[in-house]
Amino acid sequence: MSNERSLSGGHGSGPQGQPPAAGSEAGPRFTFSAPVVVPSLLVLGLLLVLCGMFPQQAVRFFTGVQVWVVGHFDWFYSAAVTLFLVFLALVAASSFGDIRLGPDDAKPDFSFLSWTAMLFAAGMGIGLMYFGVGEPLQHYIKPPMAPAGTANAAREALQSTFFHWGFHAWAVYGTMGLVLAYFGFRYNLPLTMRSGLYPLLQQRINGPIGHTVDAFALVGTIAGIATTLGYGALQLAAGIGLLTGWDTNTALFRVAVVAVVAILAGLSAVTGLDKGVRVLSEFNLALSFVLLAFVIAFGPTVHLFQALSENVGNYFSGLVQMSLRTFAYEAPQQPGWYGDWTVLYWAWWISWSPFVGMFIARISRGRTVREFIVGVLLAPTAFNLLWMTAFGNSAIWIDTHMAQGALAQTAGNVDALLFRFFEYLPFVKIVSWLAIVLISVFFITSADSGAYVLDAIATRGNPRSPVWQRLFWAAVLGVTAAVLLVAGGLKALQALTLAAALPVAAIMVALCWGLWRAMQADRAHASQDLAMATNFWSGQHWRKRLEQIVHQPTRADVLRFMQATVLPAMRDVVAELGRRGVQAHVQDDTAVADPDAAQIRLTIPMPELRDFVYGVRPVRRKLPGFMLAEVAPQDKERLYVVEPITFFADGRSGYDIQYLRGEEVIADILRHYERYLSASASQSTQLLNRAPGHDGPV
Repeated sequence: MSNERSLSGGHGSGPQGQPPAAGSEAGPRFTFSAPVVVPSLLVLGLLLVLCGMFPQQAVRFFTGVQVWVVGHFDWFYSAAVTLFLVFLALVAASSFGDIRLGPDDAKPDFSFLSWTAMLFAAGMGIGLMYFGVGEPLQHYIKPPMAPAGTANAAREALQSTFFHWGFHAWAVYGTMGLVLAYFGFRYNLPLTMRSGLYPLLQQRINGPIGHTVDAFALVGTIAGIATTLGYGALQLAAGIGLLTGWDTNTALFRVAVVAVVAILAGLSAVTGLDKGVRVLSEFNLALSFVLLAFVIAFGPTVHLFQALSENVGNYFSGLVQMSLRTFAYEAPQQPGWYGDWTVLYWAWWISWSPFVGMFIARISRGRTVREFIVGVLLAPTAFNLLWMTAFGNSAIWIDTHMAQGALAQTAGNVDALLFRFFEYLPFVKIVSWLAIVLISVFFITSADSGAYVLDAIATRGNPRSPVWQRLFWAAVLGVTAAVLLVAGGLKALQALTLAAALPVAAIMVALCWGLWRAMQADRAHASQDLAMATNFWSGQHWRKRLEQIVHQPTRADVLRFMQATVLPAMRDVVAELGRRGVQAHVQDDTAVADPDAAQIRLTIPMPELRDFVYGVRPVRRKLPGFMLAEVAPQDKERLYVVEPITFFADGRSGYDIQYLRGEEVIADILRHYERYLSASASQSTQLLNRAPGHDGPV
């Protein structure tokens, strides 16, 4: 068998790219990629030592780096994030949107509800719980431009919050996810960041550059998730302390919270995406709607619906201006507001993009590019806007109509602010415990999906990693968060993560360019596949062609055609490639016992990447009813026709080649090999322009 890569990357698969059957062979004891894992763990250990043993010095140093980056490259962050949104909109509106993330006949692995729940839970669920009340209220008392505490301040507070949690945020995740899903499922490259750079770097992604990119993504993902787990532990501890009266403001209690979350995340990761993460995500989404409905029903209901309409209108009307606003001509009323909020949000989304992007790519196989973009941009954004209106406008209304400013006075302590907000609503104990459960499950889904992503990066997308590796990464996340909580190094690692978003943003711009080039090659060649398969004919040998058209071929006829025409053509190509220094081989499986496994394939191995494969197999197809006369029950085989259909290593559908002659099959093989090289921006296609049966560039 050839070394064709599976859809998850890195291992053998069948002719249609399906992974081997479960239990067909024992999995390896470990699948770590040493050039990625070893340096990553060393860097992570060094960071833990610095942030743990010297927290104050680390905070000063990394915060200084963050301030310098934000101060000098705030314009780049805004331009890059806006570019990602425009890029996704252009791709969705173009013919590229019809491309399927996987084989052309692939179906989505998850229902739309499950898919939406999982990407929402992994992407922003935690943040909505933490900032749903905190951000609008903080903008209200310290707005960027309007006078504090006024109606204009409330309007500006929600518009800014919508902007930070709307299309731009999900455009960052969507761009990274689309790049990874496209190259992972369409071209069978490993589901890691380096694969997106293949059109630009070609095989150099398998060397030090690729290892560095993946190691950087691994360390950044661990740092981002661990700091979020740490801050989440602070919020959970604050909520439990308010409800029970316990002293939860201790390192021991916070570490215990992290330990419980890590253990539950490990148990969820063991059960797999289709059970653990999916079930928890759907449960969390349902629980989120319950909490959302409660706030709308028992809060200022009419005001909330009025505010939602105005918030959405303000958001869309100011979207272009806010997207490119840098306050170059007028400083905000609050010094540093732009850098402390908008720029840091863009940096945070970008720093999380390797994690969230890889996860939503993993769960998006089988969807079209357009479905992916529309789903990722619209569904979470719509929910975010509704959530921020319900919680943010309720908090502002309560503060001005009921609390007489008392709620705003506690806005500085965001850890406990959500629970202070619930004190002004009925059933405070029940709702607060419901929120604690919701936050806890959000953390578990983030941690277990993080374990999946970390294992994918560490193994270069190996789909057969042993269970203990996912448990290992869940433990790494828990230990990192616990160490930083005890030593007080969370702020230092967060500052480092946000500063590191700058090179990630630059890499993402390069990924967009690489994806655009790859989709251009995909569309240019895919649109010609079926037409080129039949336009070689010049009218010669027309009697033979007519005989083929009127004759209904049997499986035996197709196998004879494959042996007499396709196999010699493939062998001629292999021989010519060998004379030019290119290794290739032909595999003839037409005599196998299983008729469904009969095939002939030409393979050109490509170390560390998907092989080039041009194969032909007999496929039985039912004839349309209008072509059939009355068929006797004993002659049901006349309802079907058998055709020699091509198949490839990537996601394109095959087609019937029964009318091609030997030299036309050679030309078709070379055309697809040229397409394969073109997708990788290789210059080797010049060699093929002189091959027999190919008179010039296709």
